Amino acid sequence: MEIHFYQGTENFFSTHQETNENEKIEIIKNRISDFFNMKNVHFLFGSGTSCPAIPNMTGLYAKVKEAINADDTIKKEDKDLFDFIAHKSNCNLEEILGILYAKREFLKGKSSDVEQDNEYIECVKLILIIEQTIFNAINVPLYKFDERKLDKDNKTKAIIDSVLEIYKKFYQKIALRNKDLSRINVFTTNNDLFNETALDSLNIHYINGFNGGLNKYFNPAMFNYTFSKRMDTSIDRFEPVENMVYLYKLHGSINWIEDNSKSNSYFELKEIVQPDYDTTKPVLIYPTPMKQNKSLGSPYSDLFREFQHKLLEPNGVLFVIGYSFSDEHLNDIIYRALATNSTFNLVVINDIGQDKAICKISDNRIFRIWGDCDEAKGNTPIHYFEKIVNDLLPNLDAFKQKDILAEFVKQIKEQNNKSI
Repeated sequence: MEIHFYQGTENFFSTHQETNENEKIEIIKNRISDFFNMKNVHFLFGSGTSCPAIPNMTGLYAKVKEAINADDTIKKEDKDLFDFIAHKSNCNLEEILGILYAKREFLKGKSSDVEQDNEYIECVKLILIIEQTIFNAINVPLYKFDERKLDKDNKTKAIIDSVLEIYKKFYQKIALRNKDLSRINVFTTNNDLFNETALDSLNIHYINGFNGGLNKYFNPAMFNYTFSKRMDTSIDRFEPVENMVYLYKLHGSINWIEDNSKSNSYFELKEIVQPDYDTTKPVLIYPTPMKQNKSLGSPYSDLFREFQHKLLEPNGVLFVIGYSFSDEHLNDIIYRALATNSTFNLVVINDIGQDKAICKISDNRIFRIWGDCDEAKGNTPIHYFEKIVNDLLPNLDAFKQKDILAEFVKQIKEQNNKSI
């Protein structure tokens, strides 16, 4: 495996004598460990972190294509339209949906009675099938009590569980920091529930912008709060808890819905436990060029503002994992942080291609790490999420070598079984 480590536009290993793969990994790991001593540590996750449990764009297109072909209610001319647009856009779902959205808006503006316009109705139907297929591909079963059967096109439960284990190991490593340092911030463009499921299973507190009891509603003020524990029962002395992270889902989540019941006086965005596809309550930002315009409204304006605010805090580092720099809205915020915050560092652990603008900036605060290897032989590139978690990230919890809570529960169960 060939490992690449760039600082700015310079190849770090070109000026060093290390040729052994293990030596290179150790150098990178030590450099990453140094970054964790900074006051503010942030992560940005892209779709790569949830692969292969969640399909990438190529996989999503294949699912969409099959769903359209299998739907007898879609007219042949509409299937042909989809194929024509797909051919012109090189099977890019972003462009396909963007064109169909534009056609829908055009027909809506042209027709005096859009509800009776057959062309408009067929266009909407095509869009809904694409969106629902994407939703179903993201909404994989993560809980043991979820008894839905996986169809032949979905990833197997074993793959889903393996990805979940990687997320759990990630949070086991990074969630517990020195209380004098800021809590970890995790920003993600993914809509799935891997982060929440991993955090819940590890009993790690997290703030994702929602508060409430039976009904949880979005409240951006939550990002200014933290969890604290009482240090002395006789006086009001508190200390922030160590096992806590902030989670920002920049493109929404499959378990967010619009709620117009007026149950909450200020906000109409609700978080639910078991998500189902609902055409009347869209919250996801689907992968189209129009997503930058969609992200101008709440809650996305609040989430992007938090992203920008965090990157401007002094003495910080952003680790980018599984994100290919294809979202200009996010890229602008990262570039702005580099331009205005001299203490901001950027560590990109992904093979994003040398044509990206970020690869052409000669700035020693920008680090890029990726690897080349023969995946056909079972080798895992160093920039894959699994490899990053296992080989590159330090274990911030110096006091707990294993999950104490899990071990305690295990011993209790063993004792109960003996007493039966």
